[in-house]
Amino acid sequence: MWLHDFVAPIYRDALAKPMYVMHPSGRHAVDHYEILQINANAEPETIHRVYRLLAQRFHPDNTDTGNAARFRELTDAYQVLSDPERRAQYDVVHQQFWRERWKVAETTNVDVDFRTEQIARLTLLELLYTRRRTEPRQPSMSILDVEALTGRPREHLEFSIWFLTQKRFIQRGDDSGLTITADGVDYLENNIEGTVQNRLLRARND
Repeated sequence: MWLHDFVAPIYRDALAKPMYVMHPSGRHAVDHYEILQINANAEPETIHRVYRLLAQRFHPDNTDTGNAARFRELTDAYQVLSDPERRAQYDVVHQQFWRERWKVAETTNVDVDFRTEQIARLTLLELLYTRRRTEPRQPSMSILDVEALTGRPREHLEFSIWFLTQKRFIQRGDDSGLTITADGVDYLENNIEGTVQNRLLRARND
C-alpha cells in the first residue's frame, strides 16, 4: 500500500481550519494568505495560479476532494488578494498583527504541520520512485506533473524539494526535472512501512 492512498485526507485535515488575524476593531478576520498558503509578498500571477489549482481541488463538484466551505474561503481570499486596493487595505491589518498570531499558535497545530510536511516529502519520493522504476529511460518528472499528482502548487512543494535535494535523496536536472537518487530509494524503502502504519493509527484515533 502506497502513501497516495492517505495524502488527500491529510492535506484536507491540515487545511480545514483557517488561521486568523485580529482586526483593529477587535474582530477576527480570516488570514487570506494562510488560506491560499502563499507568502504575503506573493506576486499577482502566483496568487492567481495557486487559487486556480486549489479551487479545482476543493470545488464542490470534485467528488474526491471537494469541500464547499473550503472553496468559499479560497474564493473570498482570492477576491481580496487579487484586487490591489483591497489587498493594500488588508495588508495593513495583516502586517500589524501577524507576530501576535504566531505567538498564540497552538503546539498541536505545529505538530500537524510537521507531520503533513513529512508525508509530503515521502509522497514526493514515492512518485519519483515509481517513475524511475516504471520508466527507467525517462526517470525525471517535471514540477507540473508533481503539482498535478499531489494537488499542490509548486510554492507548497518548494520546501520539500529543497530538503530532499539537500539530503541528496532527489536531484534536479538541467531542465529542472526531478529524479530520485539511490539514497532516496533506500530512504523510502526503509521508511514507507512505518509512515503508513502511523497514518493508519491516526485514522483510528480520529
